[in-house]
Amino acid sequence: MEWVRYLQEAVIPFQAAQGMNVTASFVDDQDEDTNVWMRRFEDDSNSDALYEAVYQHDRWTNEIGPVVASLVIPGRTVVTRVSPTPASPLR
Repeated sequence: MEWVRYLQEAVIPFQAAQGMNVTASFVDDQDEDTNVWMRRFEDDSNSDALYEAVYQHDRWTNEIGPVVASLVIPGRTVVTRVSPTPASPLR
């Protein structure tokens, strides 16, 4: 799938270079159009700063962002914020 290839080759390395902690990326064995990836932030302040560093960066707005927009399926993209449970080792 072209999206997963681009995510692995361009999006994740770029976001990691800006300081984002990309913890995992998965594909759905039953649906090639489904990809789940997770990023971890220390707190809301850290998240806000990293989102600004990535999504306001010239390379994102001029190069990566337009490609991402052409590859994702409108109406099927879901962004969810999750918190670790008390027993999670990520706490």
